[in-house]
Amino acid sequence: MKSTQYDVVVAGCGVAGLSAAVAAAEGGRRVVVVERAAQNERGGQSRYTEAYLRMKSETEVSDDFETHIAHNCTGYIDPLVLTETAGDLQTGSCASRGLGSLRPEVIQTLADEAGPTIAWLKRLGVRFDFLPTQFLTKSQPRLLPVGGGEALVQALASQAERLNVTFLYETTAVKLEQDDSARISGLIACGKQGRILLQGSVVLACGGFEGNTEMLTRYLGARSVYLRPVCRGGYHNRGEGIQMALEIGAAPAGDFGSYHAEPIDPRAAGSEPSIMIFPYGILVNQQGRRFVDEGAGAIDAYYERTTRRIYEQTDGLAYAILDARYRQVPNYRLAIRSDRPPIVGESIEALSDELQLPPMTLRATVDSFNAACRPGNYRPLELDGVATVGLDPPKSNWALPIEEPPFHAFPIISSNVFTFGGLKVDSSARVLNADGNAIEGLYAAGETVGMYYRHYTGATSVLKGLVFGRIAGDHASRASQ
Repeated sequence: MKSTQYDVVVAGCGVAGLSAAVAAAEGGRRVVVVERAAQNERGGQSRYTEAYLRMKSETEVSDDFETHIAHNCTGYIDPLVLTETAGDLQTGSCASRGLGSLRPEVIQTLADEAGPTIAWLKRLGVRFDFLPTQFLTKSQPRLLPVGGGEALVQALASQAERLNVTFLYETTAVKLEQDDSARISGLIACGKQGRILLQGSVVLACGGFEGNTEMLTRYLGARSVYLRPVCRGGYHNRGEGIQMALEIGAAPAGDFGSYHAEPIDPRAAGSEPSIMIFPYGILVNQQGRRFVDEGAGAIDAYYERTTRRIYEQTDGLAYAILDARYRQVPNYRLAIRSDRPPIVGESIEALSDELQLPPMTLRATVDSFNAACRPGNYRPLELDGVATVGLDPPKSNWALPIEEPPFHAFPIISSNVFTFGGLKVDSSARVLNADGNAIEGLYAAGETVGMYYRHYTGATSVLKGLVFGRIAGDHASRASQ
């Protein structure tokens, strides 16, 4: 097997991997990036995302940043064990060191290094602004790179090429190599050139397992057949980075049985064909019945938990039913990313025929909803408290009767934006083993790092990849000197 010596070997070419490669190369290290996709598809999921960043300025994260992530990064844990995670890592108990959640200082590092990472990207030519989003109502500010994730990929890849980083496309990371002291000494990869050993410290930044049906079924269950990656890049993420690290004793972190859910139109082609218009109508399942509060809160804060309820329905499918008035909502088109038109009916019965839903049941569902609506000060771009009365489930905001034809419907399924389970790291992006000790020579960044449980803290995943990718590359560069 052919062997080539590098200082830093990076698996993955999304923003996490590219950030690691650029940071290591800026430190004067010899760097190679291993990427499954062809060059014209490089960038992983990063190139397809708008790259929302949970920041209130270019230097500051949102006010709730640390607390929101902390709330969503663990399950039910003995409070005494959880308290130990705030102390010194080496003096904590074995139980606290082995928890499948990131320690508080890791979350703090993400918050503290967000601003400096944005400044670093600006020096590479990336511009940022508070641009319009698909969320007609929102609870938090979102900073965006102008040009979205593709602009981040282009800027980072161009800088990597200027710094003479080697790229091996159509090449897959296969296995980690360890020396006699158990330090990671390289990565075995396989491509058109056969199996090769790339020697050096390793940064795993090759995403989650959205594109691996076996891992999805193993961890998420048989219903994962109803999921689809939110974009083309997700099909490249097959979990090898996570698996190869677990095989050598790396500690898992994050909820392996869950994922970030986003509502999309299953008829649509392309990336992220999201449907965020449902708060202005009702959601029904294939039995023609409502099953969730469609207006529980601002769409940016509630779309994921609503999408999870859609995933629970028969075939993981639901329909957003709207009357003609939804088109009077200012900028409503921003909330519809599908390339397919709505399904239309001049009556509820006609619409039910088009959707192949039980007409009498759908009629009864709409009638009971309409009867529960009460007059109020309807304000579509803010929480208006216009709610149903005596209806289960209720609708807490924007509850207008469904009565003005033509009636429109959009089918909705849950997409898998990224999986939650991954590897545990410290604040230097070093991968930890089950006893809480760093595995020397091994780093991780992006969705290969597990963080979230239950719900995703919106607009933090790209930032996590950028920040810890940069930290991993910088630390690996200094460690290899």
